[in-house]
Amino acid sequence: MSQGLSVSDVVNVSIVMSPIAAAVRNFGALLVLGSSSVIDTNERIRSYTTLPAVGNDFGTTSPEYLAAQNFFSQSPQPSLLYIGRWAQTATSGVLHGARLSTSQQAIANFQAITNGGFNITVDGTVKNITGLNFSGAANLNAVAAIIATALGASANAVWGANNQRFDIVSKTTGATSTVSYASAGTGTDISTLLGLTAASGASVPVAGIVAETLLSAVAQLANLSNDWYGLAIAAIGLNDADQIAVSGFIEASNPNRIFGITTQAAATLDPTSTTDLAYVLAAAKYRRTFIQYSSSSPYAVTSMYGRAFTVDFTGNKTTITLKFKQEPGVTAETLTETQAATLKAKKCNVFVNYNNSTAIIQEGQMSDGSFFDEVHGLDFTQNDVQTAVYNALYTSPTKIPQTDAGNEILANVVSARLAQGVTNGLIAPGVWNSAGFGALSQGDTLDKGYYVYTPPVSSQSQADREARKAVTMQCAIKLAGAVHSANVIINVNR
Repeated sequence: MSQGLSVSDVVNVSIVMSPIAAAVRNFGALLVLGSSSVIDTNERIRSYTTLPAVGNDFGTTSPEYLAAQNFFSQSPQPSLLYIGRWAQTATSGVLHGARLSTSQQAIANFQAITNGGFNITVDGTVKNITGLNFSGAANLNAVAAIIATALGASANAVWGANNQRFDIVSKTTGATSTVSYASAGTGTDISTLLGLTAASGASVPVAGIVAETLLSAVAQLANLSNDWYGLAIAAIGLNDADQIAVSGFIEASNPNRIFGITTQAAATLDPTSTTDLAYVLAAAKYRRTFIQYSSSSPYAVTSMYGRAFTVDFTGNKTTITLKFKQEPGVTAETLTETQAATLKAKKCNVFVNYNNSTAIIQEGQMSDGSFFDEVHGLDFTQNDVQTAVYNALYTSPTKIPQTDAGNEILANVVSARLAQGVTNGLIAPGVWNSAGFGALSQGDTLDKGYYVYTPPVSSQSQADREARKAVTMQCAIKLAGAVHSANVIINVNR
């Protein structure tokens, strides 16, 4: 061992790790909310990156799968989908058993049981299950069937090959519908063999709940996760009032979200109708809801989402307009000029045929007439700037002083993020046609596409200074927009 004085007495070196910066939200994440019982009300939400994974859980005929199919059929293909659970009807109490390994699933383990038993409480009543004989069971489905017979009218037992577990499901619904963990009973104990005990890894029992409104389910998932940005509903039996209520909720949501609706109501095409959903949403001027008419697909709007949510705002010239885009798997509508004009007046999008053998999405609008790509892009920009300023404060190894120089640091951070808006194509140079501030006047040209004004610290109130607030920065940005139509005049001279 080396002897002598410590080198640190002469040269002392310390390593200081910067905190990991906060990430911006994913503005390509769609939540499809459905009422299939695959996801219980404890779990509420799952993420998927491929359509086969959705089909594996939900089958290929469920509303959730059909909505996901439209989403993942887009080109380029989006990368992230969430599916959430809406208790559209009252749910049953359920106990999800532990996932059994291959060796635990061996049928010989069960065929050796001729006098099996366990105890389980269903809807508050203890069930003493005895005399279970699995010697003739050919597979785990047969094992579940024997248990189900023993449970009788109280509950059902199911073997789920997909999840590789046994589930015990109460045959009642609502708040009093419950299933407990299993425990040892009379005869050979099989509660652990089935994976139905807490010690063997069974999930926390899920109590039944009464039917919930669509708004309640959306609010639950909004509180549960900030990971999703877009929302679409994949369920049968929706009514307009429920969807209007959700539109109001999404409009006021924090963080920002958007809501997409598909309508198949024929009245949408009627210029005299003032009660159809598209008209009502447009009259309410909802900026965070958009609607698409489709006579063929009840979930066509998820295809619009799929195309929009492939945009990478961190890239170069990556922003798009939804007009002129395709909807793979959705049948294009053949409309009259009057019907098309009616949909446009009601701010209702449609995938429509043109007489040159093409079909396009039009107009790519929200219900208040704003364009989808601008709402989407500005939501990203807001979060991008917010996150960047937060990270500047959070990761700084020393304080950012409450001085003009300190505020300039934050202004430079904001400018850098707005410059990315120019890079991705959301922002572009142009004339500022609104009231000015700082050195900016109405009619001035924003050569960069943006302007950031930071007033001097000397203008700050004493109260704000004592509260350690930065001065209020003001930003002007000019949107690049997108060309949706063109007029061409051809003058002919002979």
